[in-house]
Amino acid sequence: METATIIGVTIGIFLVAITAFAIYTSFGPPSAELGDPFEDHED
Repeated sequence: METATIIGVTIGIFLVAITAFAIYTSFGPPSAELGDPFEDHED
């Protein structure tokens, strides 16, 4: 394989991994620990 193809595939896999981790953190079990800053500062 050419070097450019390997670099492109590596960057693509990295971006997909970051996106999957962000979705898991936002909507998966770790989301129970996230706080809502608007609820924390209600009057």
